[in-house]
Amino acid sequence: MALELRHLRYLLAVAEHHNFTRAAEELRISQPTLSQQIKQLERTVGVQLLDRGGRSVRLTDAGAVYVEHARRALRDLAAAERAVHDLADLTRGHLRLALTPTFTAYLLGPLLAALHEAHPAITVEVREMPQDRIEAALLADDTDLGIAFHGVHLPGIAATGLFTETLGLVVSVAAEDGPTADPLPVAALADRQLALLSGDFATRTHIDGYLAVHGVRPRIAVEANSVQALTELVQRTALATVLPDAVTDDHPRLARVRLTPPLPPRTVSLLRRDGGYLSAAARAFTTLAATVATTRGYAPPAAGPPDQERP
Repeated sequence: MALELRHLRYLLAVAEHHNFTRAAEELRISQPTLSQQIKQLERTVGVQLLDRGGRSVRLTDAGAVYVEHARRALRDLAAAERAVHDLADLTRGHLRLALTPTFTAYLLGPLLAALHEAHPAITVEVREMPQDRIEAALLADDTDLGIAFHGVHLPGIAATGLFTETLGLVVSVAAEDGPTADPLPVAALADRQLALLSGDFATRTHIDGYLAVHGVRPRIAVEANSVQALTELVQRTALATVLPDAVTDDHPRLARVRLTPPLPPRTVSLLRRDGGYLSAAARAFTTLAATVATTRGYAPPAAGPPDQERP
């Protein structure tokens, strides 16, 4: 029997679910058909790939090796298909972009607007996810580019600095104790009620680390998993928050309060799989991202060794 691609996909589904029934449901085939196809694959390669004796289906040692190569083969095949259909003149194209959630508040709109204006035929798929998932998706060829923070990256991830992100305390311009010309000592935050991003944001991790270094225990009145929720809340209350300065600059009813010492800046980077195929759409986006960062006046990426923070 000749090996076909479906056999590889079937094996990967069983390996992921450790169960024939759930794998068959995902593949939308019957469980007996799936079992038969896997047995055909095992006869073709001449070894047992799955251990069916326990409560769950597990890969044998040979199966684990085979699955590793099967994943790589399917990934390379998908890249080859994209390369064949990729047109350098950008009369068509598709970009898969992943980014950490904070960037949707100030960066995603300008980037996609510039891309659409320059290359309206390119379609874009955008997904928000934590940075570790972005890097895993890049390595698995599930996304083309990622936008996240420079730091200690997974092996196989290449990072290109786009700009330096600065953060600050944010208040309503109408607040009674609103913005002043004098910087606010970080210790004063212990006496102020704050609305902050929830703990699943890299920005919150950055803020918590800054406060801990300076011995400040914040009074957190509100936690939110949306930057928009925080900007709407702070505009209407006496609560303060901490956000990237670029977010504050886009909201005329919000104002920055300088903190001393300031929050450490972070380098925003464009991530990709090192050595992976980069489509014409991805190359065009890479060029536009650097242009947009410069046009919007963001500080250039800092020189020197990578940050050691792992967002």
